[in-house]
Amino acid sequence: MNRNDVTEMIVAAKIAKGIKWADVAVKIGLAKEWVTSACLGQMAFTAEQAAIVADTFALPPEAIPVLQAVPYKGSLPTAVPTDPLIYRFYELISVYGTTFKELIHEEFGDGIMSAIDFKMDLQREPHPAGDRVSITMSGKFLPYKTY
Repeated sequence: MNRNDVTEMIVAAKIAKGIKWADVAVKIGLAKEWVTSACLGQMAFTAEQAAIVADTFALPPEAIPVLQAVPYKGSLPTAVPTDPLIYRFYELISVYGTTFKELIHEEFGDGIMSAIDFKMDLQREPHPAGDRVSITMSGKFLPYKTY
């Protein structure tokens, strides 16, 4: 059994049982964004968290250590995403990536925004012209060091 097998079992059980990611996150006590990423194979759960996930999705016992293993990160099957929703993020970075870079460097100096010391919040934002997706991302600034 590998991580892809476990992810497929989780997704199948989620659909079959009508489980919401936010409900799983409440059981674990963490943000829905992180828990969803972990359930989809991009983060490692602790033993306690893995047991909760296994119970929630009725996974076999051998799935628990797989959920705790450090994953190979990066979930896109192609360099340029083909899924329309994910492609819009690719497009967003293609159009605004240099703007993000310039503004971050102007404000903080030469460095990066961490995806390790990071948090995200995704919410529905009601709007008269149609609901909007609001995503807030916050990552620690890591300056490049001289040596």
